[in-house]
Parts: sequence; C-alpha cells; structure tokens
Amino acid sequence: MTRFPRAPLPLWLALAIAVLAGPVMDAGFPDMDWWPLTFVGVGMVLISLRGRRAGSAFLVATVAGESFYLVHVSWTSLYLGPVPWVALSTLEALFFGLGGMLVALAYRWVPRAWPSRAGRLGMLPLIVSGLWVLREYVAGNWPYGGFSWGRVAESQSESPFAPLVAWLGISGLGFVMVWLVALLLELCFAFDVQRVWRGALAIGAVALVLVVPAWPAATHGTTRIAAVQGNGPAGYFDNAPPDAVLNSQIAETQKIEDQKADMVVWPEGTAQPDPTRDDDTAAILDALSRRMGAPFIVGTITQRDGEYFNTSLLWKSGQGAVDYYDKKHPVPFGEYVPDRAFWRQFAPSLIDLIGRDYTPGTRNNVFDVNGVRAGISICFDIVDDQLLTDMMDGGAQVILAQTNNADFGETDENQQQLAIARLRSIESGRSLVNISTVGSSQIIDPSGRTIASIPPFTPGHMVADVPLGTTTTPATLLSRGIEFLVAGLGLFGLLIAFGARKQPHPDVEKAAPIVR
Repeated sequence: MTRFPRAPLPLWLALAIAVLAGPVMDAGFPDMDWWPLTFVGVGMVLISLRGRRAGSAFLVATVAGESFYLVHVSWTSLYLGPVPWVALSTLEALFFGLGGMLVALAYRWVPRAWPSRAGRLGMLPLIVSGLWVLREYVAGNWPYGGFSWGRVAESQSESPFAPLVAWLGISGLGFVMVWLVALLLELCFAFDVQRVWRGALAIGAVALVLVVPAWPAATHGTTRIAAVQGNGPAGYFDNAPPDAVLNSQIAETQKIEDQKADMVVWPEGTAQPDPTRDDDTAAILDALSRRMGAPFIVGTITQRDGEYFNTSLLWKSGQGAVDYYDKKHPVPFGEYVPDRAFWRQFAPSLIDLIGRDYTPGTRNNVFDVNGVRAGISICFDIVDDQLLTDMMDGGAQVILAQTNNADFGETDENQQQLAIARLRSIESGRSLVNISTVGSSQIIDPSGRTIASIPPFTPGHMVADVPLGTTTTPATLLSRGIEFLVAGLGLFGLLIAFGARKQPHPDVEKAAPIVR
C-alpha cells in the first residue's frame, strides 16, 4: 500500500495556525523588528502544509498569505481605503497559495523519490526552500513587474543573518532561512534518528549559517554627502501649493550652505516645478549649487514627448541638468494604471485618482558626480534586484536612494523600506544614502551600520563623509543567478519527485491518511 507522510494537524487546526502565522511572520519585520518571529511564522506555515493534498494546501497557504499581507501592507489603506489594500493582499495571497501547494506536494513526493534519511533530511528541506524562493520570484516579477515586498529575508536587516546577503543576496538569504526552518521541522519528525543526533544536527545547522563571516567590504576614500529632508507636504492628498515642497527643501538646505559637501541629495519629487522647464526652479537650484560649490541630485517629474517620468536630475550651477535617470519600476496602480480601461470598470473613483501614467525609464542608473560613481534608486526601485545589478555593472561606488514616503504617514512602510535599503547596502558592499521627504532618512555604511540619521517627520539634514565601495561581493558577482539556481533547484527537485510519486513511502512514520 502506498503510504503518505502524516499530516500532524487536522484541517481546522491547520487553518487556525495559518491565520496566526501571518501576524507572527510580520512581527519579524520593522517596525516591531522581532526578527526571530519570522522563522517561527515560516515554521507555522510549513507544519500546516505537511501531509496535505494540493487543494487543502492551497486553501491553508492562501489563508496564511492573506493574514500576512493584510498586516504587512496595511499602510496601503491609509488614504485609499480598504479596496487596494485587500486587492493587493489577496493577489499576493493567491501566489502564496500556489507556492504552498507546491510545498505540500514536495512533502508528499520527495520522501518517495529519496526514501533514505539523507533524502528526508537533505533533499526535502532544500526543495521546500527552493520552492519558497520560486514563489517569491514569481510574485516579485508578475503581473505588471510584480511586488517584491514581504520577502522573508527583508525581516533580517538587523539580525545576525544580515551579513549573509553579501554572499547570497536577498533571495539567497531567504532560501537559507526557509531551509533552516524546514530542516528543523524534519528533525522533529525523524523518529528513526536518535534524539542526541537530531539535536546535534539542529545545532550544527544553525551554527553553520551563523559562522559565515561578514564579507570584507573594501572601501577607498570618502565623499562628503549632504542629504536634506524638508518634511514638506509631499503627500498625494496634501493639496499644498505647487512650490510648497520645494520651499521646505530650500529652507532646510539654507541651514547648511556654509558646510562643505561634494554633493547634495534631495528626495524623490522635491524639485518641482520641473527645473528643466521652469526658470524659477532652475534659478533656485543654480544659486544653491553655486553657494555650496557642489552639484545637486534632485527628484522631479519630467515630461518628454508627451510622456511623464519620475526623474532624478544631476544639476550643476550654470550647466543645469547634466544627467538624468528615469525611474525604471513605476508602481502599478500607484504611478500608472496598466490596462486602465479594464480596471476602471471595477473601481472608477480610485482609478481616476491616478491622473497621469508614468513611463518606465530606459537610461542607466549611475551618475558620474565629479568623478564619484553614484547609483540612483527612486523609491520602490530599491526592491528590484535587477536594478542593483545594473548599478554594480555601472561601477557605482555609493548608492543614493531617493524616496517619498509621505503618502504612508506614520505607518510601518518607511521602516520596511529602510530595512530593504540597509540590506542593499550590505549586499552590494556600498554605502547608501536613504533620503526621504519625511523619513526615515539615514546614511548607512557597507556593513549596515548607521552613519547619520534624521528623525522622521521633522525637517533635518545629514552631512557626512561617506566611504566609497570598491569591492565586488559574491552576491553582486553572481547577481540573480543565485535566485535562479535555488528556485530552479526547488522546481527541478519537485519534477523528479513527481516521476517517483507512485513509489511506496518509506515506513518511517506510522501510516496515516492525508488529512483533507
């Protein structure tokens, strides 16, 4: 008789655990930042999937995903209400459900393909964690460019696991996290292995991950960067005069006019009206740049050939915009509406709030700022793995992350984004200047340490000597190859197990029917 791994939980209890798993996982992210709870939440999801058939696994995982994203991205409801919040959470939950279904199939099939202890304790955790990363990859790229927010590794920016991103990248760190949890769970069910050996294997696995040394991020020289948080009315619903945000930036910048800087950085969208089309804004930037003796990197909205772009300008006194970068990853349903006519049928009042559609940029995301190569990231660009790779290919020595978090108020969003920026700094071996209209603004060194910061929701500035990175980390050298490798490992392993699914299950657990 064909046997299946025991389902430790009946369906009703698995669903209850799934409901709790989402908030537990979220508690590992900022601003609570209780990072061990993300591991606990992952374990709750995995144990609720163990031994289930595809249908019930999809239901359980979807519930877990819904409970996670409803908490994790609750900031989307602050001004727009429940519709976009629930819609986004549900879409991501469906991906979670599909990924959970694959994980459940792995729990059923892999022990039959590899029936030895090595198969159960070796291959199964590897395949489960690879499938988890596969789900994160798909959700982060589709539809409309995807939504990479909420990957499990993004909870670890200030944990002992953070240095691993320099070796493995964000997807690689997520793989290691889920592998560790999956292995520990398998050890709990490995009744044919003596307790002392199970304990030794568990301790050894944790130690193996934690003893990996931090990548020696080499730097050569510094550049003095000033970054200004004007705390102006930059929100979509602030109904402020067109130059209100600009004036707040000017007022704060004037406080540091007598300080030496090699470059001055303003947040996303703060130099408006567009200085390439508005003489008054251009004259202001010229005067500030001349008085400080430094180029400015400022965010604005540009229009070219009938298209709108979310743009960062490199501005020099007397020369104007000598380089520019257009945001490559505009946020769907935030900065543009894909398939507008179709989606407008369902929520016309919300769709009509987005009066203009931003076009994705095509230019390279590195500026040459008087000999310093600066990678440019605009707001949610920071979650895009490919854009980090592009920066490193362009020779970036420092990263300037310009953002506007005003539409999310005092929610967790700005802290979540700052955590991602911190991981990007470690991953790339580069200092990073995260400058926001309202916060959280920090200058971070290549090890993830904060060099300078500005309190949220107050006008302020940072002026600091920022180390220039010269190293190539393994994560940036291998780039997305790590993500493709581990996701491919999970999918390929599942396909092999599919071919062996009719083999009898090894008699290592008491036979029990699958709980539906």
